[in-house]
Amino acid sequence: MTLVELVKKGIINKEIKQVAEREHVSIDFIKAGLINGTIVIPVNKYRKRDSKFKIQGIGKGLRTKVNANIGTSPDYIDLNKELKKLEIAIKTGADTIMDLSTGGNLRKIRTEIIKNSIVPVGTVPIYQVVCEQLSRGKQIKKIDPEYIFEIIEQHCYDGVDFITVHCGVTKKTLNILKKSRRICGIVSRGGSFLAEWVLSNNKENPLYERYDRLLDIAYRYDVTLSLGDGLRPGAIADASDEAQLSELNVLGELVLEARKKCVQVIVEGPGHMPLNQIIQHIKYAKKVTHDAPYYVLGPLVTDVAAGFDHITSAIGGAISAAYGVDFLCYVTPSEHLRLPDMDDVYLGVIASRIAAHSGDIVKGIKGANEWDNKFSLARRKLDWKQQEQLALEQNKFRIERKKMLTGNKACTMCGKYCAMRESNKLLYK
Repeated sequence: MTLVELVKKGIINKEIKQVAEREHVSIDFIKAGLINGTIVIPVNKYRKRDSKFKIQGIGKGLRTKVNANIGTSPDYIDLNKELKKLEIAIKTGADTIMDLSTGGNLRKIRTEIIKNSIVPVGTVPIYQVVCEQLSRGKQIKKIDPEYIFEIIEQHCYDGVDFITVHCGVTKKTLNILKKSRRICGIVSRGGSFLAEWVLSNNKENPLYERYDRLLDIAYRYDVTLSLGDGLRPGAIADASDEAQLSELNVLGELVLEARKKCVQVIVEGPGHMPLNQIIQHIKYAKKVTHDAPYYVLGPLVTDVAAGFDHITSAIGGAISAAYGVDFLCYVTPSEHLRLPDMDDVYLGVIASRIAAHSGDIVKGIKGANEWDNKFSLARRKLDWKQQEQLALEQNKFRIERKKMLTGNKACTMCGKYCAMRESNKLLYK
């Protein structure tokens, strides 16, 4: 049975209890969210995990979660470095990891990441399908749909907790896309692979046409489906076009089918989007996807900040989180430029965590405002030790504090002219 089925039968397992405790909500709240599909707990029921494993709840009323992408490319294959990125991402506070590897022994890389991760791991199985097809000298259009499902099951068997599947890249949505005047076309790798297969063969996307089979696999392993946005906008000029919204409508229909089978499901969103469209988009997306947990890449609010896109995405991510997004995929400074290194992973996670927490304050997530209030009180009191303990990133706090440390209790920005110290004398005698 899946986790949803267990809850419907009144069975409360340790995963549900752990999520409720970590989120400071009741078990009944988690139960209700799992049953109606507004909350998911992505954890493969066959995955080996110990007491260090951090069960994550994602969805309405819970803390906004952050995902970190790692993985090799055909040009850069180093498993040890990917495992180091994994370590840094988790240490910095990533709630989940996605292995997006496209170079090397993909199954070995995946299983090593799963073995070493204490947080849920997601993958995109179509990457392996295409990589192996091309390595054999065969064309994408010649991929056997049966092989796609075999690789999906292999990922589930290996212990993956959630998988991205681009089911909304259909003949209909691609016809709409072809009539559009997009600047950037298709920017999703998985979306482009499936689009090539569909258009070359003039056949329906197997993941859409045989969605029941996909649900059967997910059901067996209790793997959460992340319905990928294969037609997401890759430029702010492409945001909210008919192609993007038509795919989103398809995903909304597939959400309901998954819920009928007691399969957990989340929906992926943009992408690139200007500030003035974000709120309206989130409201629309939540409506058409029946309040399923919504997972966005940013969104990036301008296209020209290459090298600083962790900031660009954090701006969009904060607004998105504030208005209902449940899950942020980090973007690193190297996005659009190269494979991220360890420093990029660190900066990407921090930027997304700031965005997520900023959204949680607005949403009224339990503990969010209290955290800020405690920190502000420590700041007023010039209690540097307490500030360090409460800082979102303690190590950075220590490093910056030590750079210009003097005997003065105030920081070196104001020194003897510290406004906090003077106001304490006036207001808090």
